[in-house]
Amino acid sequence: MKNNTMNVFLYMMLGLFAGMASPIQTSINSELRNALQSPFIASLISFLVGMVILLFLTSIIEHRRLFHLNNLHTAKTFITGSPWWLWTGGILGVIFITSNILLLPIVGASLTVVLALSGQMIIALIIDHFGWFGTPKHRLNVQRMLGIVLMITGIIIIQHF
Repeated sequence: MKNNTMNVFLYMMLGLFAGMASPIQTSINSELRNALQSPFIASLISFLVGMVILLFLTSIIEHRRLFHLNNLHTAKTFITGSPWWLWTGGILGVIFITSNILLLPIVGASLTVVLALSGQMIIALIIDHFGWFGTPKHRLNVQRMLGIVLMITGIIIIQHF
């Protein structure tokens, strides 16, 4: 049981550090936008660099190429048999990254992050409540609603001070 608790703790730390990466990424991408004078080219470069890193990690860690001739039948089955929404992740990434690039110079890093985090929490509660996208259901309750109200209160406080 202790080992499981430690694993959960390590994953929670990973989530914390991943969350810390977001405002750093947004700040860097915002400066990239200034240098290139385009939020879309800045987003494109961010995604291209990420793609190169993912290609490298896939080949090194998973020891495989993304597309192999022997896997064409499996790929075709995946493409034709998958729900449509599996293909929207990249679109949502573009919306998230580009919106952050546009918001940061206007509202600042802290408000950009807290707005994004609040949006993430609101939709996460809805996804949990209905069990969308194959997630386990966690019903919305008073405590979860109170958490959202406190986050929105935090946004108002950050915005005014």
